[in-house]
Amino acid sequence: MTKEIQPIFILPENTQRTTGKNAQRNNIMAAKLVADIVRTTLGPKGMDKMIVDSLGDVIITNDGVTILREMSIEHPAAKMLVEIAKTQESEVGDGTTTAVVIAGELLKNAETLLDQNVHPTIIAKGYKIAAEKAGTILEQIAQPINETDKEMLKKIAITAITGKEAESSKLLLSELLVNAILKVMEKKNGSIHIDKKRY
Repeated sequence: MTKEIQPIFILPENTQRTTGKNAQRNNIMAAKLVADIVRTTLGPKGMDKMIVDSLGDVIITNDGVTILREMSIEHPAAKMLVEIAKTQESEVGDGTTTAVVIAGELLKNAETLLDQNVHPTIIAKGYKIAAEKAGTILEQIAQPINETDKEMLKKIAITAITGKEAESSKLLLSELLVNAILKVMEKKNGSIHIDKKRY
């Protein structure tokens, strides 16, 4: 006869451990709070946030990733939303607030489904199907952009600059940005490559 051994958890002092539905609710609440912090900065009428760091320095910004980077977030689920913003920033360079707000809304809707006793696996599967469908729709409505279409490239740059501190100079900056990118880009096998680390 074998004796079942209970696992031993060694946790730091003042650590609380929650499981099951309580853990789900706690994680969703923390992530929604992070999304709510940056939500008001979204859009053309988005508001700036004033952040005072531990040294007393003041930062005024409406950039989602900057706000989240400056906050000292300890909750693991909330940290995941910060990682979403950082990944969006490194991969695309824009849309960090939108990514976090969408993640917060998905979690809010997941909470509603959990209240209806829908299993988390079913919710995750549904979101995966929705993501695939959204990708298909985006592929259908996307328009090809050529590196010779400088006017369209400038419009894209202006969109990325809008809402940032440099917005007052967006026309000049968009021209400079497009010219700089066109100088450093390389075409290989029909694809455009820009080595961000090199430049």
